[in-house]
Amino acid sequence: MKTFKYIIGLFLVTLISCNDIIDLYPESQVNTATYYSTAAELRTGLNGIYNGLQKPVLNEWQFTELRSDNTIMSSPGTSSTVNFDLDYLDRFFPTSSHQALYTYWLNTYNNIRGVNYILDALGANYNRATGAIEYGANTLPISDVERKKFAAEACFIRAYQYYNLVRLYGGVFLIDEPISPDQAKQTNRSSVDDIYKLIVADLANASANGSAAKFGTIAAAEVGTANSWAAKALLAKVYLNLNRKADAIVLLNDVVANSGYGLETTYANVFSITNEMNKEILFAVRFKSGGTGLGNTMPNQFAPQNSGSAVIIGAGKSYNSPSQELVNSYAINDLRKSVSLLVYGVGNPDQIYVNKYMSKPTIVNDSENDWPVIRYADVLLMLAEAQGNTASSWAQINLIHKRATTVNLTPDTVNIAVFEKVLADERRWEFAFENQRFFDLLRFDTTMTTIKSEATIDNHFAVMYPLYYTKYTEPKLNLLQMQEYANPNKFLLPIPQYEIDTNSLIVIPQNPGY
Repeated sequence: MKTFKYIIGLFLVTLISCNDIIDLYPESQVNTATYYSTAAELRTGLNGIYNGLQKPVLNEWQFTELRSDNTIMSSPGTSSTVNFDLDYLDRFFPTSSHQALYTYWLNTYNNIRGVNYILDALGANYNRATGAIEYGANTLPISDVERKKFAAEACFIRAYQYYNLVRLYGGVFLIDEPISPDQAKQTNRSSVDDIYKLIVADLANASANGSAAKFGTIAAAEVGTANSWAAKALLAKVYLNLNRKADAIVLLNDVVANSGYGLETTYANVFSITNEMNKEILFAVRFKSGGTGLGNTMPNQFAPQNSGSAVIIGAGKSYNSPSQELVNSYAINDLRKSVSLLVYGVGNPDQIYVNKYMSKPTIVNDSENDWPVIRYADVLLMLAEAQGNTASSWAQINLIHKRATTVNLTPDTVNIAVFEKVLADERRWEFAFENQRFFDLLRFDTTMTTIKSEATIDNHFAVMYPLYYTKYTEPKLNLLQMQEYANPNKFLLPIPQYEIDTNSLIVIPQNPGY
């Protein structure tokens, strides 16, 4: 089950070489454009890009969980610059020069750039007019089936990266082929619709041409790579964002009926480092401990401060701390609570910590835990979301709920508000600290009628204000001011100011409110 992760570790030196080729040679130089000429070179390049997915995900929680009702910054009396930066995200007023925003942006576009080189070598081109991936002549010494399988993996990664960008920043730079620095400076922001058009094209190609091997029959060397089932699940989520529920249902039913994936028997099993890439994980960003430079640093970021080695070696920083609001929302019999979060010491707010990824590495910032991107539980709950308030949807929800609580919910197929709250809550508890909640709230504005993102965040501030936000000293905001910041404009992050200031050829528009 760990073969693909071990391949990444084994080829670490090769991956560094690959990244050096991508990073050090400008896009306009022939060396980079002609590097991928064999199947082995293509696989090495893709492994490097899979490895590159670690960088964005390591701070993605700052823009997702922290800006939802799930977590808080945890140190309101701080004088630390790092904590101030987290506070500004938590309360929806980051500056356009916020360093973490640019770091995430840069790391994500680096991955997109690497994908574009691979797709260019494969002759897989995005046709903006037709909105489809089209294949030119095969000039490589590989079969056409193999070529399209490589392209499917690359397209999945590009779609995944653009999907995160468009939800966080809105319309961004649509770059679907290798370009020179001068060409890049003449590329302005595309519309949200055009970005989604590329995402759909990439995922449709990945669905059609990716490996369709069922779980349990996947070759060891391909465990962890993006396959057709992962692409169909992610495309279904994209369709929900676009309010194309009927299209999402077709894909989700296909995954349920034919993929071989399914629920683990217990919630804890899903996240066990001895059970990685289990039948519930359709796709994950993979990490590997052991001093290879591929370990997961988030457990040390999330562990409680001043805890020594009681929780994890090297203690923690108490970042991304669960909110008391979330803690109180769990039912007493919900087994997910103790898997997802625990309390250290006397239980002050900054001592409630994310437990979901706490393994026991021997080196600081070197945990084994993978980061789940798409789980089978997500497939089931997306299906319920797409179908709406039906008996079938309640059955999907109860598959998840019963695993967590040992009991079923009583269906109510009459009251839409009851159904939507149950579904939203179930997703919140099931995917706590998986960077889903904020994106879910944004999507619910489209797929639901009674759950709205702005009202949810306003309520979060109202609940947490007397418990937590009154402790802030700088800047001191009253509840109404905080709720005013939580608006659709501020739900989008600013385009990094560096991109705007350093471009002397075109004027790049900033998002409203920044």
